[in-house]
Amino acid sequence: MIDEVRLRMAEEGIDALVLRPSPDFRYLGGEGEGFLVLTGEGPPALVAGPLEAAALIPSSARRVGIDSEMRAWELFSLRIEAELVLASAVLAPLRLRRGPQELAAAERAATAAEAVLLMARELSWFGTTERAMARRLWAMMVETGCEEVLSVVVAAGEHTALAGHTPCDRVINPGDALLVSVCGRWSGYCSEVARVFAVAEPPEDFEAMYSVVLAAQNALLDALRPGLTAAQAGRIAREVIEGSGYGNYAAPCPGRGIGLGHEEDPRFLPGDETVLAEGTTVCVEPAIYLPELFGARVADVAVCAPGGARRLSQGSRSLYVIDH
Repeated sequence: MIDEVRLRMAEEGIDALVLRPSPDFRYLGGEGEGFLVLTGEGPPALVAGPLEAAALIPSSARRVGIDSEMRAWELFSLRIEAELVLASAVLAPLRLRRGPQELAAAERAATAAEAVLLMARELSWFGTTERAMARRLWAMMVETGCEEVLSVVVAAGEHTALAGHTPCDRVINPGDALLVSVCGRWSGYCSEVARVFAVAEPPEDFEAMYSVVLAAQNALLDALRPGLTAAQAGRIAREVIEGSGYGNYAAPCPGRGIGLGHEEDPRFLPGDETVLAEGTTVCVEPAIYLPELFGARVADVAVCAPGGARRLSQGSRSLYVIDH
């Protein structure tokens, strides 16, 4: 892998990379804290801080790739004369293609995330609050070996229509739609799975709307082949939702990259011409939000393959009715 990175560095005219803890840092084998430096020779070097990193950069370096998550004080501390550019120019194309070991780790993470939601179906939801259930799910994620809990969403009733809702003290009652998602890091890789439940019985017209979300996800999964652009992928999902009459209520971005980071490029938005490669892992997450009524979002991690995407979180996406 390091040889590939150095080849890309040469193509971009970049003499060294300096990375802080981030997805790029972990991609090159960085662990814990510190700064990772890669030059034209030798293995990547892990040092304590930006001053030590700067000391490893050759004095002849003209362009240095820096981490996109680098903080301002860290940049100033580097004190180098070279032109600073983003390391993503080198690493982003390489990170689109996951090798066998990476895909195995991503699958383990997806399986663990889905296991939490399968266990969640057996919990007692009647009369509890969103916040209380979110805490239980958080604890369950840790119990499954989650190294870092990134988000837990529990949204009931009208709150399911709020993208990015933060669980609160709203009581969960029979007749509520319920949107539950977990996102975390297992075995170094991020995964996010979102499912929709109904408490006792689904609200009126909810099942019809949910079937559209599921159809959009299926269409997108079927189409995710190498050579498709992120913009084209997003258009496929949006066309399904628009054809159903819900176009004005669709979430703008029905998918994104996921891997060492939980929100990576590409984004399935107009204008993102990133070409998907075999082995690209994405979170496929179409959603419809009807203000003050209800919403639905289904999210699964999938890998781009010649015959269409392979879902790594493989469980049922049918609307599950909670009866307790």
